Amino acid sequence: MLITLLGTGTSSGVPLIGCECDVCRSVDFRDKRLRSSVHVALDGLSLVIDTGPDFRQQMLRLDLKQLDAVVFTHEHKDHTAGLDEVRAYNFRSGQDMPIYGRPSVLSQLEQEFAYIFAEHKYPGTPRIKPIPIQNDSFSIRGVSILPIQVMHHKLPVFGYRIGDFTYLTDLNFIADDELEKVYGTKVLVLDALQRLPHLSHFTLDQALELANRIGATRTYFTHISHKLGLHREVEKELPPHIRLGFDGLQIRL
Repeated sequence: MLITLLGTGTSSGVPLIGCECDVCRSVDFRDKRLRSSVHVALDGLSLVIDTGPDFRQQMLRLDLKQLDAVVFTHEHKDHTAGLDEVRAYNFRSGQDMPIYGRPSVLSQLEQEFAYIFAEHKYPGTPRIKPIPIQNDSFSIRGVSILPIQVMHHKLPVFGYRIGDFTYLTDLNFIADDELEKVYGTKVLVLDALQRLPHLSHFTLDQALELANRIGATRTYFTHISHKLGLHREVEKELPPHIRLGFDGLQIRL
C-alpha cells in the first residue's frame, strides 16, 4: 500500500492573504498546507478520501492519472468543494466516478452540486455514481474499507481503516466501541488542529493522548492550523514514532 498525504491543512491552515504570521512567512515547504485529503494506492485501486477546494492542485502535483473512486468523510466544504474536478477522470476513463458517503453526505452534495446530479446534464458535466454507505465494512474492487464513526462536535464523521492504515480527521470524540476498530493499526493519520481547546477538533495534547492509546507503529498528525506553529518547532516536542504530516508525504505499508 502507498499512502500519500495530499493535504494536511485546514481552511485556517493554508496561506492567508496579507497574513504576516510565522507560518505564512515560512520558507519551509512543510508549512505550506492544502486542505486535508489522502490518496491510497492498493492492489491496483486508486482511491482518494475527500475532494476539498484544493483537489485539482493536489491531483496535478501528484500527477495522478488514474482515480477509481472517492470516499467522503463528511459534508463540510473544505472536504467536498473540489468534486467538480473528477470530470478530468471521466474524460480519461470514459466511466462514471463512484463516490461513497453516508446518505446525509450524498444528500448535501446533491444540493451543492445540483448540476452534477441533474437528470438532464449539460454536456461535459462530471459524471458520478453515488453509493451510500453505513457504518459497516464495504469494498471497492476487492479492497475492504471499514468506516469508523467519530464526532465532529455534533456532526457524525466517518474515518476509515484500510488494512493496517487508519485515517481519522475532523473529530473531537470517538466512542470506545469505534476505537476498537482502530487497534492494531500500523499507520495512523489523526486530526491535531491546534494547541488551545476547540469546539470540534482535537488539540495537540488530545491527539497525542489518543495516538499513544492506539499505539500505532507510526502516527502522523493532519488538519493542522496556523495556530499549531511551525513544523520544525512542533516536531521537536513529539516522540519519534509520532510526526507531523506534510503535503506530499508518502508512506509505504
